[in-house]
Amino acid sequence: MELKYSHKLIIDNVGRFIDLTELEKQKYISLLAEVKVKKKTFLMQAGEITKYEYFITKGCLKVYTLDEDGVPHISMFAVEDYWTGDMASFITKEPSRYFIKATEDSELLGISRANYELLFKEIPKFEKFYRILYQRSLINYIRRSNYGISLTAEERYIEFKRKYPNIINRITQKDLAAYIGITPEFMSKIISKVNRM
Repeated sequence: MELKYSHKLIIDNVGRFIDLTELEKQKYISLLAEVKVKKKTFLMQAGEITKYEYFITKGCLKVYTLDEDGVPHISMFAVEDYWTGDMASFITKEPSRYFIKATEDSELLGISRANYELLFKEIPKFEKFYRILYQRSLINYIRRSNYGISLTAEERYIEFKRKYPNIINRITQKDLAAYIGITPEFMSKIISKVNRM
């Protein structure tokens, strides 16, 4: 059976870690909800309990928290072939601290908590897939935390450009500054300096 683009993308993503039969692919796809989010619209807001884990098939979203002064601190950008959500809230059913907002018109596939549990029951090999997904997410979180401590703002920018060349031109300088952890003005100076190198 011919898969539509969004379903092919997620099946290819899953297929990097586990092998699925045609029947298992169809079952998995049947458990996913299609979600569309317009630019500048929230997929999720702090205080809500995360009901879905999302896979992006089109667009770009930012995941962030607000400090006590209302200043955003972006923890990640999610584009095509990325997963996003608040794993802790999804698993513990506790309110999230995160906002997820579309920076472009975006399309996602979401799996609900109930379907997530059903998936493990009906296709147990998905436990391996999600374990790998969560391990990789934890590794990225630890590395990002270490970069924040050990690298200068300029080095963090260079690392971001190196690691995410497919994202750098899709986000605003202001959002990039909120990710790097500096003011937009300082971000502007760093970009100018690096571009002159």
